[in-house]
Amino acid sequence: MGGGGSALRVCADHHGGINWLSLSPDGQRLLTGSEDGTARLWSTADGQCCALLQGHESYVTFCQLEDEAAFTCSADCTIRRWDVLTGQCVQVYRGHTSIVNRILVANNQLFSSSYDRTARVWTVDKGQMSREFRGHRNCVLTLAYSAPWDLPEAPCAEEAATAAGGLLVTGSTDGTAKVWQVASGCCHQTLRGHTGAVLCLVLDTPGYTAFTGSTDATVRSWDIRSGEQLQVFREHQGSVLCLQLVDRLVYSGSADRTVKCWQADTGEHLRTFSAHRRNVSALKYHAGTLFTGSGDACARAFDAQTGELQRVFRGHAFVINCIQVHGQVLYTASHDGALRLWDVRGLRAPRPPPPRRASKRSLSRLFSNKVGCAAAPLQPA
Repeated sequence: MGGGGSALRVCADHHGGINWLSLSPDGQRLLTGSEDGTARLWSTADGQCCALLQGHESYVTFCQLEDEAAFTCSADCTIRRWDVLTGQCVQVYRGHTSIVNRILVANNQLFSSSYDRTARVWTVDKGQMSREFRGHRNCVLTLAYSAPWDLPEAPCAEEAATAAGGLLVTGSTDGTAKVWQVASGCCHQTLRGHTGAVLCLVLDTPGYTAFTGSTDATVRSWDIRSGEQLQVFREHQGSVLCLQLVDRLVYSGSADRTVKCWQADTGEHLRTFSAHRRNVSALKYHAGTLFTGSGDACARAFDAQTGELQRVFRGHAFVINCIQVHGQVLYTASHDGALRLWDVRGLRAPRPPPPRRASKRSLSRLFSNKVGCAAAPLQPA
């Protein structure tokens, strides 16, 4: 299985590798951030570039696209907000003292992580830093946000403070993830157990569970309120580079050239997706199909339930850093500087999943920030 797919369109306007690709919530636009120091907005309707975002003084590391605003961060230590209609920069966020790795816009707040060993939160409109999260011993790579939650009546003061502004979770090359109270800036928990850098993380916000992937070749799950390590997922033979949560399943892409699927609440290894010739750098689940991007410059489509390879998309010259899917189109962004659009019609329709026993831990609603990092919003985001 696995016939080739030809590109619908090749967008080669960037003059450097594309580090990240973001899709707007309404699906009308794409945003790419590049090594050439620019970002570009693209229309999903026709694949045309509709705005060039210029202003950063070094390469763009990451980007996030909202319906009315675009956000980019850079090795120039700044974050910028752009008007998607005019392409004009409307805000510059200054304060980090080294490369800004990731950003996340949530709950009318802008979160950022940096090589300066801090994470920060900013007011979106005014561009002012409202809180700094300091405590990691090395650079902060990835982050995710858990919104405030409702508490029963008469909570204790500590619970009320924790819930008030939500929780920020950060992953670092120091081998730890940290959970921060956004309202106070205090470290709520330090998640210790990995023996290598934390490269990616995703959150199940209703279940208050974080999943982290590391250079130690494991995925681990944590209760972000208590700091307890819940499960260790041990099957990979190389660094875990990207994660996604879908319907109580964890998908992990690794430098060992595979993606693995796990039962989220038990850590049971369900299946392996093979065929990659180099590391798996990006993954995206969509409508029963698992799409992957690899260091071998190919994207692939697998039947998510069987692991069967359905299609290979060839054409890029270097590693695929990020992928998105919208409608019947797969978008791949590569270090070769090209954005490619692929027709994904004709892939096998998803079969209904077998019934699963009810879990004690709810994983019904999911928030993810993938780092290809991710993202994320770390599927990135």
